[in-house]
Amino acid sequence: MDDYDELVSSLTPRQESDSVKIYQNTVGLACPACDDSFDNLIVCQDEFNTLGLDFAMDICTHVHEGDALLFTHKH
Repeated sequence: MDDYDELVSSLTPRQESDSVKIYQNTVGLACPACDDSFDNLIVCQDEFNTLGLDFAMDICTHVHEGDALLFTHKH
């Protein structure tokens, strides 16, 4: 993903830890995987992560410089 820095700078930071960063898509950007608007971008920086989900959602994925990017889509 060539425009990763531009994408992240357009999103609203919501949560950050040593292993995960979560950004909210408050401007309606399109998901690079499916072209639909996504709700959140979750950047997993560690090799292994566990995410607790409170509701059902679709997830599109991408890997950028070794980090797993999860684009969430609420039902």
